[in-house]
Amino acid sequence: MLIKNVHLTSSNQNNFLMRNLFLFFICLLFFSCQSNPKDNVQDVDPFFESFYQESLALYRIKGTFQGDPRYNDTLPNFLSPEFEEKAKAFYSSYLKQIEQFDWDSLDQEAGLSLHILKWECEMALQGMEFKKNQMPIDQMWGFQLTMGQLASGEGAQPFKTVQDYDNWLIRIEGYLDWLHSAQLKMREGIQSGLVLPKSLVLKVVPQLEEMTTTNLEEHLFYKPVLNFPSTIEEASQNRLKKAYEEMVLNQIVPAYKKLHDFMANEYFDAARETSGYNALEGGAAYYQYAIKLYTTTHMTADEIHELGLNEVARIGQEMEKVKTQLGFKGDLKAFFEEVRNKKELMPFKDPQEVIANFYAIQERMLPQVNTLFELQPKTPFEVRRTEAFRESSASAEYNPGSLDGTRPGIFYVPIPEVTQYNMYSDEDLFLHEAIPGHHFQISLQQENTALPSFRKDLWYSAYGEGWALYTESLGKELGLYTDPYQYFGMLGAEMHRAVRLVVDTGLHAKGWTREQAIQYSLDNEAESEASIVSEIERYMANPGQALSYKIGQLKIQSLRQQAEKELGAAFDIKVFHRIVLESGCIPLAYLEDKIIRWIANSLN
Repeated sequence: MLIKNVHLTSSNQNNFLMRNLFLFFICLLFFSCQSNPKDNVQDVDPFFESFYQESLALYRIKGTFQGDPRYNDTLPNFLSPEFEEKAKAFYSSYLKQIEQFDWDSLDQEAGLSLHILKWECEMALQGMEFKKNQMPIDQMWGFQLTMGQLASGEGAQPFKTVQDYDNWLIRIEGYLDWLHSAQLKMREGIQSGLVLPKSLVLKVVPQLEEMTTTNLEEHLFYKPVLNFPSTIEEASQNRLKKAYEEMVLNQIVPAYKKLHDFMANEYFDAARETSGYNALEGGAAYYQYAIKLYTTTHMTADEIHELGLNEVARIGQEMEKVKTQLGFKGDLKAFFEEVRNKKELMPFKDPQEVIANFYAIQERMLPQVNTLFELQPKTPFEVRRTEAFRESSASAEYNPGSLDGTRPGIFYVPIPEVTQYNMYSDEDLFLHEAIPGHHFQISLQQENTALPSFRKDLWYSAYGEGWALYTESLGKELGLYTDPYQYFGMLGAEMHRAVRLVVDTGLHAKGWTREQAIQYSLDNEAESEASIVSEIERYMANPGQALSYKIGQLKIQSLRQQAEKELGAAFDIKVFHRIVLESGCIPLAYLEDKIIRWIANSLN
């Protein structure tokens, strides 16, 4: 538009200015209405990234598991008062900053991330109120087991370059501090009455003793130098072998021997005869916190116990149908014994045959995966036998791959006695731990570029384990469970998680003994007695975690049923699974909100 020069009088000037001011405000209003709505949204991404980076610098080892090498040479002493103060200050600071945001101006995903971060900070601070760190070592969850996996050279700690090998030597210094502090904390626990049950100490002692061997060829912490990459030259190999020999013989072995002797004698004598946390000072309050932490709900122990009893009864009825189908004449408890001891279900002679069977299951069900899932991960996947040093006390488990996908997700299978390995539930186990269970869910979360960094490794057990248990029910849709014993294996696994609701609350809220919990499990599921004992002791070591599976599964199932009912013919299982998986691990209430919004939008 061309504007010509004009000569104006004083009055004309005023009129001209008023008209142009009016036009200016009209234009301003117009352009503000045409601007991108995102221009008015608070940018919280730098805040989320700041939290993530500070958390990596604080915990250090988190980055190692994600494939971030920056802190591979350090390990903070998580048990030191200095670290605890830093952690409290960290979460308290971010909790204050969260409240300063204008939540109403945030878009939906940013608001969800802020809610999740608030949950993280609040739960971390609440957890610090109970002195659980006075029991830092147990047979199932202790940090010494994590370090053992890393030390083997087959875990997340890389051993590809000379720098990698040197990084581990430095990190070991931090671990030695942790081992020393663990013993000090356990002495504090003896004074305060916060000690492990004797049965758990008996399981820890052999694990520690295994690390006191002076036979380097057999020592877990020496293994990395037995498997040098070809890219490391001989001179460096010789230097590192000597350094690792000194590290193992002069640092690791003495530290473990000292800890072993302490736990086998002084600590064992002080250990408790009781089984549950309700016997500990503050234990009841901690258990309610643990329920909230692991289920992401406000359910009470009594509610969960009753739910468990109802689920045990329901699944038992389904088991009766399979028993009848197979023509077994005895009662269900006798059928459990039949399944536990049936030689045809224990066909393996070599551990590698067990691993090969899982890969065969994968081949059978993969053609059907595309019919249920439009979202599938790129991260590679492997099945491995659980390392010998922890195999006797371990359950099958999944270890995530690295964030960049260069380290595969790993399904670990314990095979302590291969001739006694019962395969009746292997199809179910593969669905849970591997595909489409943990491997799909965790890998998709890590690969999701839309998520803030701090959410890519978040783990909410009710969602993650609930998803994995939900996927066990997809076996028939994926072409599995054609063998009645494998279908019974699925029912057995679901029963196992229902039993957990009963025995975990029984142990920690109702005064059950270890023996009562074992007997209840033996009466209601087909797991071997050795496996059940290991499981019950697992719950004793970490209250509440066992509740997460069934609580999460039931929520996802109910949301699917709600969507199927309300959407009718418009329901698409692939879309439902995408909606559940696309945001990664989130508390169950946020998942429910997400599904309800999807249903409403689909109906409009």
